[in-house]
Amino acid sequence: MEFSSVQNLSLHLISSAFQRCRLSEQICRLSVILARSSSSSLRVSISDTGNGSCLEEFQGLRFSSNDDADNWDGMLSIKTTSISDTEIHNYTINLKASDSSKITRLTSNTKNGARFSGSEVCLSSFVSIDLLVAEIHQFLEKMMILSIPNVATHLVAEDCDVPGSRYEKVFLANGDKELPIPASNLDLLKSGLEDYVLRHGNTLSNKCHYCFPNWEQLKVGSGVACSIENHQHNELVMEAVIIISNMPVDNTECFRKYGDKTEVFYFKDFSPGTVSKSLMKALKGIDWKSYGLKLGGIVQQDRLALLEWENLTRDTHVDIVLHSYNKQTVIPGPRKITQTERNLVKRAVKLSLDDLKEKHAGVLLSSHAVQVRSYAPDLAKTIAGLILSSSDLNFQEECFSLLGLQSQVVGTENMENCIRERIVSVIEMNDKKPHKNKVAPSLFVDDRAQELEFEENDMEEGEDDLDLQLF
Repeated sequence: MEFSSVQNLSLHLISSAFQRCRLSEQICRLSVILARSSSSSLRVSISDTGNGSCLEEFQGLRFSSNDDADNWDGMLSIKTTSISDTEIHNYTINLKASDSSKITRLTSNTKNGARFSGSEVCLSSFVSIDLLVAEIHQFLEKMMILSIPNVATHLVAEDCDVPGSRYEKVFLANGDKELPIPASNLDLLKSGLEDYVLRHGNTLSNKCHYCFPNWEQLKVGSGVACSIENHQHNELVMEAVIIISNMPVDNTECFRKYGDKTEVFYFKDFSPGTVSKSLMKALKGIDWKSYGLKLGGIVQQDRLALLEWENLTRDTHVDIVLHSYNKQTVIPGPRKITQTERNLVKRAVKLSLDDLKEKHAGVLLSSHAVQVRSYAPDLAKTIAGLILSSSDLNFQEECFSLLGLQSQVVGTENMENCIRERIVSVIEMNDKKPHKNKVAPSLFVDDRAQELEFEENDMEEGEDDLDLQLF
Protein backbone atom coordinates (compact mmCIF):
# COMPACT_ATOMS: atom_id res chain seq x y z
CA MET A 1 0.00 0.00 0.00
CA GLU A 2 1.54 3.26 -1.13
CA PHE A 3 1.01 6.71 0.40
CA SER A 4 1.87 10.08 -1.06
CA SER A 5 1.15 12.29 1.96
CA VAL A 6 1.76 12.24 5.69
CA GLN A 7 -1.93 12.97 6.21
CA ASN A 8 -3.11 9.81 4.46
CA LEU A 9 -0.43 7.69 6.12
CA SER A 10 -1.46 9.03 9.54
CA LEU A 11 -5.10 8.12 8.91
CA HIS A 12 -4.04 4.60 7.93
CA LEU A 13 -1.97 4.21 11.09
CA ILE A 14 -4.93 5.39 13.20
CA SER A 15 -7.19 2.90 11.43
CA SER A 16 -4.77 0.05 12.14
CA ALA A 17 -4.66 1.05 15.82
CA PHE A 18 -8.46 1.01 15.87
CA GLN A 19 -8.50 -2.54 14.52
CA ARG A 20 -6.06 -3.72 17.17
CA CYS A 21 -8.36 -2.27 19.81
CA ARG A 22 -11.46 -3.75 18.19
CA LEU A 23 -9.94 -7.22 17.96
CA SER A 24 -8.73 -7.13 21.56
CA GLU A 25 -12.40 -7.16 22.71
CA GLN A 26 -11.25 -5.34 25.85
CA ILE A 27 -11.81 -1.75 26.95
CA CYS A 28 -9.17 0.04 24.93
CA ARG A 29 -7.68 3.53 24.74
CA LEU A 30 -6.38 5.05 21.53
CA SER A 31 -4.41 8.29 21.76
CA VAL A 32 -3.41 10.57 18.91
CA ILE A 33 -1.02 13.32 20.02
CA LEU A 34 0.26 16.05 17.71
CA ALA A 35 2.91 18.31 19.20
CA ARG A 36 5.16 21.00 17.79
CA SER A 37 7.72 22.97 19.81
CA SER A 38 10.30 25.67 19.05
CA SER A 39 9.31 25.79 15.37
CA SER A 40 10.63 22.27 14.90
CA SER A 41 8.95 19.45 13.03
CA LEU A 42 5.55 18.17 14.08
CA ARG A 43 5.70 14.98 16.12
CA VAL A 44 2.79 12.60 15.51
CA SER A 45 2.27 9.84 18.08
CA ILE A 46 -0.42 7.17 17.67
CA SER A 47 -0.69 4.74 20.60
CA ASP A 48 -3.20 2.08 21.59
CA THR A 49 -3.73 -0.54 24.28
CA GLY A 50 -5.03 -3.15 21.87
CA ASN A 51 -3.39 -6.30 20.56
CA GLY A 52 0.29 -5.85 19.84
CA SER A 53 1.05 -4.88 16.25
CA CYS A 54 2.59 -7.28 13.79
CA LEU A 55 5.50 -6.22 11.60
CA GLU A 56 3.68 -7.58 8.56
CA GLU A 57 1.35 -4.59 8.89
CA PHE A 58 4.23 -2.28 7.96
CA GLN A 59 6.19 -4.37 5.46
CA GLY A 60 3.74 -3.61 2.67
CA LEU A 61 3.71 0.14 3.29
CA ARG A 62 5.45 2.54 0.88
CA PHE A 63 5.84 6.30 0.86
CA SER A 64 6.58 8.21 -2.32
CA SER A 65 5.80 11.92 -2.31
CA ASN A 66 7.10 14.64 -4.60
CA ASP A 67 5.54 17.28 -2.37
CA ASP A 68 8.29 19.25 -0.63
CA ALA A 69 5.71 20.44 1.91
CA ASP A 70 5.78 17.02 3.58
CA ASN A 71 9.57 17.17 4.02
CA TRP A 72 9.50 13.74 5.68
CA ASP A 73 12.38 11.28 5.79
CA GLY A 74 10.07 8.25 5.73
CA MET A 75 11.04 7.00 9.20
CA LEU A 76 8.57 5.40 11.61
CA SER A 77 9.45 4.61 15.21
CA ILE A 78 7.51 1.64 16.61
CA LYS A 79 7.07 0.20 20.08
CA THR A 80 4.88 -2.88 20.50
CA THR A 81 4.14 -5.73 22.87
CA SER A 82 1.52 -8.44 23.21
CA ILE A 83 -0.02 -9.66 26.45
CA SER A 84 2.21 -12.73 26.48
CA ASP A 85 5.47 -10.88 25.76
CA THR A 86 8.00 -10.23 28.52
CA GLU A 87 9.52 -7.30 26.60
CA ILE A 88 8.53 -4.20 24.66
CA HIS A 89 9.96 -4.51 21.16
CA ASN A 90 11.42 -1.43 19.45
CA TYR A 91 11.88 -0.91 15.72
CA THR A 92 12.49 1.77 13.15
CA ILE A 93 11.03 1.41 9.68
CA ASN A 94 12.04 3.43 6.65
CA LEU A 95 9.07 3.57 4.26
CA LYS A 96 11.30 5.08 1.56
CA ALA A 97 13.90 2.30 1.68
CA SER A 98 14.06 -1.02 -0.13
CA ASP A 99 12.79 -4.13 1.62
CA SER A 100 16.27 -5.33 2.52
CA SER A 101 17.01 -2.29 4.68
CA LYS A 102 13.49 -1.28 5.59
CA ILE A 103 13.20 -2.58 9.18
CA THR A 104 15.78 -2.10 11.92
CA ARG A 105 15.34 -3.88 15.23
CA LEU A 106 16.45 -1.92 18.30
CA THR A 107 17.11 -2.95 21.89
CA SER A 108 14.01 -4.19 23.70
CA ASN A 109 12.78 -2.98 27.09
CA THR A 110 11.77 -5.39 29.84
CA LYS A 111 8.22 -5.29 31.20
CA ASN A 112 9.37 -6.42 34.65
CA GLY A 113 6.61 -8.99 34.91
CA ALA A 114 3.79 -6.57 34.01
CA ARG A 115 1.00 -7.91 31.78
CA PHE A 116 -0.22 -5.47 29.15
CA SER A 117 -0.35 -5.10 25.40
CA GLY A 118 -0.20 -2.11 23.09
CA SER A 119 1.64 -0.25 20.37
CA GLU A 120 2.96 3.21 19.64
CA VAL A 121 3.89 4.55 16.20
CA CYS A 122 5.65 7.90 15.87
CA LEU A 123 6.83 10.08 13.01
CA SER A 124 8.07 13.64 12.61
CA SER A 125 7.24 15.92 9.71
CA PHE A 126 6.83 19.59 8.83
CA VAL A 127 3.23 19.08 7.72
CA SER A 128 0.75 21.74 8.90
CA ILE A 129 -0.60 20.93 12.35
CA ASP A 130 -3.93 22.64 11.60
CA LEU A 131 -4.41 20.67 8.41
CA LEU A 132 -3.58 17.36 10.08
CA VAL A 133 -5.85 18.04 13.07
CA ALA A 134 -8.76 18.79 10.74
CA GLU A 135 -8.16 15.60 8.72
CA ILE A 136 -7.88 13.41 11.83
CA HIS A 137 -10.90 15.00 13.53
CA GLN A 138 -13.10 14.33 10.49
CA PHE A 139 -11.74 10.78 10.23
CA LEU A 140 -12.50 10.00 13.89
CA GLU A 141 -16.01 11.47 13.58
CA LYS A 142 -16.67 9.03 10.75
CA MET A 143 -15.24 6.17 12.79
CA MET A 144 -17.92 6.88 15.39
CA ILE A 145 -20.57 5.73 12.91
CA LEU A 146 -19.17 2.21 13.28
CA SER A 147 -19.90 2.51 17.04
CA ILE A 148 -17.04 0.25 18.08
CA PRO A 149 -18.07 0.04 21.76
CA ASN A 150 -14.80 -0.84 23.45
CA VAL A 151 -12.66 1.99 22.08
CA ALA A 152 -12.21 5.48 23.52
CA THR A 153 -10.14 7.85 21.39
CA HIS A 154 -8.27 10.87 22.74
CA LEU A 155 -7.07 13.50 20.28
CA VAL A 156 -4.60 16.13 21.52
CA ALA A 157 -2.92 18.84 19.44
CA GLU A 158 -0.68 21.63 20.65
CA ASP A 159 1.76 24.14 19.22
CA CYS A 160 3.92 24.86 22.25
CA ASP A 161 5.05 28.19 20.77
CA VAL A 162 1.45 29.45 20.69
CA PRO A 163 -0.15 29.99 24.14
CA GLY A 164 -3.68 28.64 24.40
CA SER A 165 -3.35 26.51 21.27
CA ARG A 166 -3.93 23.19 23.05
CA TYR A 167 -6.88 21.26 21.62
CA GLU A 168 -8.41 18.13 23.16
CA LYS A 169 -11.31 15.94 22.09
CA VAL A 170 -12.53 12.57 23.38
CA PHE A 171 -14.55 10.34 21.04
CA LEU A 172 -16.86 7.78 22.68
CA ALA A 173 -19.22 5.44 20.85
CA ASN A 174 -22.94 5.29 21.81
CA GLY A 175 -22.66 7.36 25.01
CA ASP A 176 -25.59 6.47 27.28
CA LYS A 177 -27.59 4.72 24.57
CA GLU A 178 -28.69 1.16 25.34
CA LEU A 179 -27.88 -1.52 22.77
CA PRO A 180 -28.81 -5.22 22.49
CA ILE A 181 -26.51 -7.61 24.33
CA PRO A 182 -24.62 -8.88 22.47
CA ALA A 183 -24.85 -6.18 19.79
CA SER A 184 -24.12 -7.27 16.22
CA ASN A 185 -22.08 -5.23 13.76
CA LEU A 186 -25.36 -4.17 12.14
CA ASP A 187 -26.83 -3.07 15.50
CA LEU A 188 -23.76 -0.92 16.10
CA LEU A 189 -23.91 0.54 12.59
CA LYS A 190 -27.56 1.51 13.06
CA SER A 191 -26.78 3.09 16.40
CA GLY A 192 -23.86 5.05 14.93
CA LEU A 193 -25.86 6.43 12.01
CA GLU A 194 -28.76 7.33 14.30
CA ASP A 195 -26.38 9.29 16.51
CA TYR A 196 -24.93 11.01 13.43
CA VAL A 197 -28.38 12.07 12.23
CA LEU A 198 -29.50 13.26 15.67
CA ARG A 199 -26.45 15.53 15.83
CA HIS A 200 -27.08 16.99 12.35
CA GLY A 201 -24.08 15.23 10.88
CA ASN A 202 -21.84 15.59 13.93
CA THR A 203 -21.95 19.39 13.75
CA LEU A 204 -23.19 19.24 17.35
CA SER A 205 -21.70 17.61 20.44
CA ASN A 206 -25.08 16.26 21.54
CA LYS A 207 -28.42 15.30 20.07
CA CYS A 208 -30.52 18.22 18.81
CA HIS A 209 -33.60 18.11 21.06
CA TYR A 210 -35.39 20.78 19.04
CA CYS A 211 -35.50 18.74 15.84
CA PHE A 212 -35.57 15.33 17.52
CA PRO A 213 -37.48 15.34 20.84
CA ASN A 214 -37.54 11.53 20.75
CA TRP A 215 -35.89 8.61 18.98
CA GLU A 216 -39.16 7.53 17.36
CA GLN A 217 -38.84 10.34 14.82
CA LEU A 218 -36.20 8.33 12.98
CA LYS A 219 -37.37 5.71 10.51
CA VAL A 220 -34.63 3.10 10.24
CA GLY A 221 -34.22 0.24 7.79
CA SER A 222 -31.33 -2.19 7.46
CA GLY A 223 -30.23 -5.08 5.30
CA VAL A 224 -27.35 -7.53 4.94
CA ALA A 225 -26.19 -9.26 1.76
CA CYS A 226 -23.49 -11.94 1.69
CA SER A 227 -21.50 -13.74 -0.96
CA ILE A 228 -18.85 -16.47 -0.87
CA GLU A 229 -16.10 -15.66 -3.36
CA ASN A 230 -15.05 -18.55 -5.56
CA HIS A 231 -12.90 -21.43 -4.29
CA GLN A 232 -11.34 -19.33 -1.52
CA HIS A 233 -14.57 -19.51 0.51
CA ASN A 234 -14.06 -15.93 1.66
CA GLU A 235 -17.43 -14.61 2.80
CA LEU A 236 -17.94 -11.00 1.78
CA VAL A 237 -20.56 -9.17 3.82
CA MET A 238 -22.29 -5.95 2.83
CA GLU A 239 -24.35 -4.14 5.46
CA ALA A 240 -26.60 -1.18 4.68
CA VAL A 241 -28.54 1.15 6.97
CA ILE A 242 -30.94 3.82 5.74
CA ILE A 243 -32.53 6.47 7.97
CA ILE A 244 -35.37 8.78 6.99
CA SER A 245 -35.85 11.74 9.31
CA ASN A 246 -38.23 14.67 9.34
CA MET A 247 -37.16 18.02 10.74
CA PRO A 248 -39.13 21.25 11.20
CA VAL A 249 -38.56 23.52 8.21
CA ASP A 250 -39.03 26.70 10.25
CA ASN A 251 -35.85 26.18 12.28
CA THR A 252 -33.18 28.21 10.52
CA GLU A 253 -30.59 27.71 13.27
CA CYS A 254 -30.14 23.97 12.58
CA PHE A 255 -28.33 23.00 9.44
CA ARG A 256 -26.30 20.21 7.87
CA LYS A 257 -23.03 20.54 6.01
CA TYR A 258 -24.45 19.16 2.76
CA GLY A 259 -27.93 20.65 3.06
CA ASP A 260 -30.76 18.41 1.90
CA LYS A 261 -28.50 16.01 -0.03
CA THR A 262 -28.25 12.41 1.11
CA GLU A 263 -24.84 11.49 2.49
CA VAL A 264 -23.73 7.97 1.61
CA PHE A 265 -20.90 6.75 3.85
CA TYR A 266 -18.79 3.77 2.89
CA PHE A 267 -16.75 1.68 5.32
CA LYS A 268 -14.45 -1.17 4.32
CA ASP A 269 -13.19 -3.69 6.85
CA PHE A 270 -14.18 -1.49 9.82
CA SER A 271 -12.44 1.59 8.50
CA PRO A 272 -13.67 4.68 6.60
CA GLY A 273 -13.36 4.22 2.86
CA THR A 274 -13.95 6.35 -0.21
CA VAL A 275 -17.07 5.98 -2.34
CA SER A 276 -15.40 5.13 -5.63
CA LYS A 277 -16.76 5.55 -9.14
CA SER A 278 -17.55 1.84 -9.10
CA LEU A 279 -19.72 2.18 -6.00
CA MET A 280 -21.38 5.29 -7.40
CA LYS A 281 -22.32 3.25 -10.46
CA ALA A 282 -23.92 0.66 -8.17
CA LEU A 283 -25.89 3.38 -6.38
CA LYS A 284 -27.11 4.77 -9.70
CA GLY A 285 -28.28 1.29 -10.71
CA ILE A 286 -30.68 0.90 -7.77
CA ASP A 287 -34.37 1.00 -8.70
CA TRP A 288 -35.14 4.03 -6.54
CA LYS A 289 -38.41 4.71 -8.42
CA SER A 290 -39.94 1.55 -6.97
CA TYR A 291 -39.64 3.26 -3.61
CA GLY A 292 -41.03 6.61 -4.71
CA LEU A 293 -37.60 8.27 -4.94
CA LYS A 294 -36.50 10.15 -8.02
CA LEU A 295 -32.71 10.45 -8.18
CA GLY A 296 -31.71 13.83 -9.56
CA GLY A 297 -27.94 13.50 -9.40
CA ILE A 298 -24.97 11.96 -7.62
CA VAL A 299 -21.51 13.40 -6.95
CA GLN A 300 -18.43 12.31 -4.99
CA GLN A 301 -17.17 14.76 -2.37
CA ASP A 302 -15.09 14.40 0.81
CA ARG A 303 -14.95 10.61 0.30
CA LEU A 304 -18.77 10.50 0.38
CA ALA A 305 -21.39 10.09 -2.29
CA LEU A 306 -24.01 12.84 -2.24
CA LEU A 307 -27.41 11.94 -3.68
CA GLU A 308 -29.84 14.63 -4.74
CA TRP A 309 -33.57 13.87 -4.96
CA GLU A 310 -36.12 15.62 -7.13
CA ASN A 311 -39.27 14.73 -5.22
CA LEU A 312 -38.56 14.84 -1.48
CA THR A 313 -40.34 17.38 0.69
CA ARG A 314 -38.23 20.06 2.41
CA ASP A 315 -38.60 18.49 5.84
CA THR A 316 -37.51 14.98 4.75
CA HIS A 317 -33.91 13.84 4.90
CA VAL A 318 -32.31 10.50 3.97
CA ASP A 319 -28.97 9.16 5.23
CA ILE A 320 -27.24 5.96 4.09
CA VAL A 321 -24.24 4.01 5.34
CA LEU A 322 -22.61 0.97 3.67
CA HIS A 323 -20.09 -1.34 5.28
CA SER A 324 -18.34 -4.20 3.51
CA TYR A 325 -15.98 -6.60 5.18
CA ASN A 326 -14.49 -10.00 4.63
CA LYS A 327 -15.00 -12.34 7.56
CA GLN A 328 -11.46 -13.63 7.11
CA THR A 329 -9.89 -10.13 7.18
CA VAL A 330 -8.16 -9.14 10.41
CA ILE A 331 -6.35 -5.88 9.61
CA PRO A 332 -7.61 -3.72 6.71
CA GLY A 333 -5.57 -3.80 3.54
CA PRO A 334 -5.98 -3.09 -0.16
CA ARG A 335 -9.03 -4.73 -1.69
CA LYS A 336 -10.47 -3.64 -5.01
CA ILE A 337 -14.20 -3.16 -5.48
CA THR A 338 -15.40 -6.16 -7.50
CA GLN A 339 -18.57 -6.77 -9.49
CA THR A 340 -19.65 -9.01 -6.61
CA GLU A 341 -19.38 -6.13 -4.17
CA ARG A 342 -21.32 -3.81 -6.48
CA ASN A 343 -24.11 -6.37 -6.67
CA LEU A 344 -24.07 -6.73 -2.89
CA VAL A 345 -24.51 -2.95 -2.56
CA LYS A 346 -27.68 -3.10 -4.64
CA ARG A 347 -29.04 -6.06 -2.70
CA ALA A 348 -28.24 -4.65 0.74
CA VAL A 349 -29.77 -1.24 -0.10
CA LYS A 350 -32.89 -2.90 -1.52
CA LEU A 351 -33.27 -5.00 1.64
CA SER A 352 -32.92 -1.83 3.73
CA LEU A 353 -35.59 -0.03 1.71
CA ASP A 354 -37.90 -3.05 1.99
CA ASP A 355 -37.28 -3.13 5.75
CA LEU A 356 -38.24 0.55 6.00
CA LYS A 357 -41.46 0.00 4.07
CA GLU A 358 -42.36 -3.00 6.20
CA LYS A 359 -41.85 -1.15 9.48
CA HIS A 360 -43.40 2.19 8.56
CA ALA A 361 -46.76 2.36 6.80
CA GLY A 362 -46.96 4.87 3.98
CA VAL A 363 -43.18 5.34 3.71
CA LEU A 364 -41.38 4.92 0.37
CA LEU A 365 -44.52 4.17 -1.63
CA SER A 366 -43.91 3.68 -5.33
CA SER A 367 -45.09 6.41 -7.70
CA HIS A 368 -47.82 4.04 -8.93
CA ALA A 369 -49.10 3.47 -5.39
CA VAL A 370 -49.07 7.20 -4.68
CA GLN A 371 -51.13 7.78 -7.82
CA VAL A 372 -53.66 5.08 -6.88
CA ARG A 373 -53.84 6.41 -3.31
CA SER A 374 -54.84 9.84 -4.61
CA TYR A 375 -58.11 8.29 -5.82
CA ALA A 376 -58.96 6.92 -2.35
CA PRO A 377 -61.07 9.90 -1.10
CA ASP A 378 -63.33 9.92 -4.18
CA LEU A 379 -63.62 6.13 -4.18
CA ALA A 380 -64.48 6.08 -0.47
CA LYS A 381 -67.11 8.77 -1.00
CA THR A 382 -68.71 6.77 -3.83
CA ILE A 383 -68.78 3.51 -1.85
CA ALA A 384 -70.18 5.21 1.24
CA GLY A 385 -72.88 6.83 -0.87
CA LEU A 386 -73.86 3.49 -2.39
CA ILE A 387 -74.15 1.86 1.03
CA LEU A 388 -76.08 4.68 2.68
CA SER A 389 -78.46 5.12 -0.24
CA SER A 390 -79.40 1.43 -0.32
CA SER A 391 -82.95 0.53 0.72
CA ASP A 392 -81.80 -2.96 1.72
CA LEU A 393 -81.38 -2.65 5.49
CA ASN A 394 -79.81 -6.11 5.81
CA PHE A 395 -77.18 -5.11 3.25
CA GLN A 396 -76.47 -1.90 5.16
CA GLU A 397 -76.18 -3.72 8.51
CA GLU A 398 -73.75 -6.24 7.00
CA CYS A 399 -71.61 -3.42 5.57
CA PHE A 400 -71.62 -1.61 8.93
CA SER A 401 -70.56 -4.80 10.67
CA LEU A 402 -67.74 -5.52 8.19
CA LEU A 403 -66.47 -1.97 8.62
CA GLY A 404 -66.65 -2.26 12.42
CA LEU A 405 -69.18 0.55 12.72
CA GLN A 406 -72.26 0.74 14.92
CA SER A 407 -75.37 1.38 12.85
CA GLN A 408 -76.80 3.87 15.32
CA VAL A 409 -73.73 6.16 15.11
CA VAL A 410 -72.96 5.78 11.41
CA GLY A 411 -72.69 9.05 9.54
CA THR A 412 -71.53 9.89 6.06
CA GLU A 413 -68.22 11.34 7.27
CA ASN A 414 -67.47 8.41 9.59
CA MET A 415 -68.13 5.89 6.87
CA GLU A 416 -66.08 7.75 4.26
CA ASN A 417 -63.13 8.01 6.65
CA CYS A 418 -63.33 4.34 7.57
CA ILE A 419 -63.47 3.18 3.95
CA ARG A 420 -60.71 5.59 2.90
CA GLU A 421 -58.43 4.29 5.65
CA ARG A 422 -59.02 0.70 4.55
CA ILE A 423 -58.35 1.55 0.91
CA VAL A 424 -55.11 3.33 1.80
CA SER A 425 -54.09 0.42 4.05
CA VAL A 426 -54.62 -2.07 1.22
CA ILE A 427 -52.66 0.10 -1.23
CA GLU A 428 -49.75 0.44 1.18
CA MET A 429 -49.79 -3.26 2.03
CA ASN A 430 -49.88 -4.26 -1.62
CA ASP A 431 -47.01 -1.91 -2.46
CA LYS A 432 -44.72 -3.72 0.00
CA LYS A 433 -44.86 -6.93 -2.02
CA PRO A 434 -43.16 -7.89 -5.29
CA HIS A 435 -45.26 -6.76 -8.25
CA LYS A 436 -45.88 -10.15 -9.82
CA ASN A 437 -47.11 -11.56 -6.55
CA LYS A 438 -49.60 -8.77 -5.87
CA VAL A 439 -53.11 -10.11 -5.34
CA ALA A 440 -56.34 -8.26 -4.81
CA PRO A 441 -56.78 -8.04 -1.01
CA SER A 442 -60.19 -7.47 0.47
CA LEU A 443 -61.12 -4.23 2.17
CA PHE A 444 -63.43 -5.95 4.61
CA VAL A 445 -61.23 -8.53 6.36
CA ASP A 446 -58.77 -8.41 9.24
CA ASP A 447 -55.59 -6.53 8.21
CA ARG A 448 -53.26 -8.92 10.07
CA ALA A 449 -54.81 -11.92 8.33
CA GLN A 450 -54.11 -10.26 4.99
CA GLU A 451 -50.49 -9.59 5.95
CA LEU A 452 -49.95 -13.23 6.91
CA GLU A 453 -51.45 -14.35 3.63
CA PHE A 454 -49.15 -11.95 1.77
CA GLU A 455 -46.11 -13.34 3.57
CA GLU A 456 -47.03 -16.88 2.55
CA ASN A 457 -47.43 -15.85 -1.09
CA ASP A 458 -44.36 -13.60 -1.29
CA MET A 459 -42.19 -15.68 -3.66
CA GLU A 460 -41.12 -13.77 -6.78
CA GLU A 461 -41.18 -10.37 -8.50
CA GLY A 462 -43.06 -9.09 -11.54
CA GLU A 463 -44.90 -6.12 -13.06
CA ASP A 464 -48.67 -6.66 -12.58
CA ASP A 465 -50.82 -3.61 -11.86
CA LEU A 466 -52.16 -2.88 -8.39
CA ASP A 467 -55.91 -3.18 -8.02
CA LEU A 468 -58.49 -3.49 -5.24
CA GLN A 469 -61.12 -6.07 -4.45
CA LEU A 470 -63.84 -4.08 -2.78
CA PHE A 471 -66.32 -6.82 -1.87
